[in-house]
Amino acid sequence: METAEFQAVLGAVRDLVRKEVVPREDEIEERDEIPREIRRKSADMGLFGWALPQRYGGLGLSMSEDVRLAFELGYTTPAFRSMFGTNNGIAGQVLVGYGTDEQREKWLPRLASGDVVASFALTEAEAGSDPSGMTTSARRDGDDYVLNGTKRFITNAPIADLFVVFARTDPQATGTRGISALLVEAGTPGLTVGPRDHKMGQAGAWTAEVFFDDARVPASSLVGGKEEEGFHAAMASLARGRLHIAAICVGMAERALEEMVGYAATARQGGHPIGDHQLVQAHLAESKAECAAGRALVLDAAAKYDSGEDTKVGPSCAKLFCSEMVGRVTDRAVQVHGGSGYIRGVTAERLFRDARLFRIYEGTSEVQKLVIAKQLLRDAR
Repeated sequence: METAEFQAVLGAVRDLVRKEVVPREDEIEERDEIPREIRRKSADMGLFGWALPQRYGGLGLSMSEDVRLAFELGYTTPAFRSMFGTNNGIAGQVLVGYGTDEQREKWLPRLASGDVVASFALTEAEAGSDPSGMTTSARRDGDDYVLNGTKRFITNAPIADLFVVFARTDPQATGTRGISALLVEAGTPGLTVGPRDHKMGQAGAWTAEVFFDDARVPASSLVGGKEEEGFHAAMASLARGRLHIAAICVGMAERALEEMVGYAATARQGGHPIGDHQLVQAHLAESKAECAAGRALVLDAAAKYDSGEDTKVGPSCAKLFCSEMVGRVTDRAVQVHGGSGYIRGVTAERLFRDARLFRIYEGTSEVQKLVIAKQLLRDAR
């Protein structure tokens, strides 16, 4: 995308976030849903397909552009980004990178327009960041596959039109082998979505369990038309997703810093603004430095992702640092607010709860450390 064109997109998204979404954050928190008109405006702006190829109706943003957009999206409730994040990220990228031509033609234009909402059904009770414990199965039966199993914590499951489901097509395989990806449409007999999860934070971003009980799908639903490519497809899409999430964390940390500075400059104790106190200033300074470090790390990792120089370690480094960093910054925001920071309805309190999930999903911090260390040792050998 041309620079001027991208700047126009960035400006429009910034205006939408700050003028339309931020003023309704309390409503989103209370009602646990994104208002319909905000979803419609997001679709009209192309946000359901910013990372999808232009030939399918997306904006075709590079990774470097993607993260700059994510800095803006991270400024507000993460439920806003979550509404269309899976279409662009872990579900949409599986189709972009591994789908057949027919699968791409059928689904990507509808994902890009927002007419279809996708879910990425990977996680299970005993298979989270490490999918090797996956037990969901897909048995070939003539021209169909028959799915059985349970997925949990599946984002957008209650509103999804399409599920990208990972299952074992080889019952004898162990570890990460024998895992395939299939496209399962909502309403398929044998597919059931459980009630919405009640989470600590990120209200408005719906997750739920997904159950498969002899759910039958045609063999043409097999992503790429090949078995046992599911693990590679999942890991490839997660790498891009991790870098995007890192950028979201930077945006949230910058919002928390803004709230912290505003409070420190105006709240008074003993007749003086609390920002006059050096230990309060230390919280502000440490947070500013960490926000700047996170932003620089994400931009560097995105540039190397685009060039192909590093599509694995860089995203994991960014996800590890930024998800941990936003936790520290939002914690300081609560501390600077004092007792007010512990009260529902105060932005710092909500940001603190919302931030905690980033260290868990799309690969926990512990898993990122393993990815980074194993690659370093592999390179050394």
